[in-house]
Amino acid sequence: MLRAVIFDFDGVITDSEILHLRAFNRSLVPYGIEISTKDYYTNYLGFSDFDCYRALVENGLLNINEQQIAGVIRQKSRIFEELTRTEGRTIEGVHEFLRMLQESKVPMAICSGSLLTEIEVMLDEAKLRHFFAVIVSAEQVKEGKPSPEGFLLALQKLNKKLPLPIAAGECIVIEDSRWGLEAGNAAGMHTIAVTNSYEADQLALAEKVVAKLNELTLDDLQRLCA
Repeated sequence: MLRAVIFDFDGVITDSEILHLRAFNRSLVPYGIEISTKDYYTNYLGFSDFDCYRALVENGLLNINEQQIAGVIRQKSRIFEELTRTEGRTIEGVHEFLRMLQESKVPMAICSGSLLTEIEVMLDEAKLRHFFAVIVSAEQVKEGKPSPEGFLLALQKLNKKLPLPIAAGECIVIEDSRWGLEAGNAAGMHTIAVTNSYEADQLALAEKVVAKLNELTLDDLQRLCA
């Protein structure tokens, strides 16, 4: 039985992955490096900000220590907020899908590798904040995706708000990357992928793959959880 839907954010709710890449690269200008679009989508898209910068350090591309990463993240977050207010937009089909779930009284949560301030800004700009009972962001977990920690925390937070507990197998995770799908599967949840960031053949870990969320019906979701 379907009891809840947990969404990734960037690339699922908002078309913001390219804004993250631009913010990363502007924050990296003082260090003389740039992440190519191909490299970002192949190697870094599923990471939290911290994990992305740490990977650059470990790969010998960014010459700072781990203690300095927090400062670079703050700079990147400021740049991202500026871009969001002028260029952020919701992905086609999202509003209709969220309204369908709301009308069916299905609880919704977000589990994202982005910072809470970044998520809140975009939700407020798009007038979507009221749909989500719970938001789990990068700073709330010790391990980012593909660890299932974020999804399990989102479920735990949802269960604190509901009279009857929801089991992991009664949740659907909606993702746009293999890292997120690995995390959803590891959490024991059902998975749907949207092809906003990758082609369908790169999202084979999902139980169902769609081009847009409004292609899905409530019956589609219920069948996954049957």
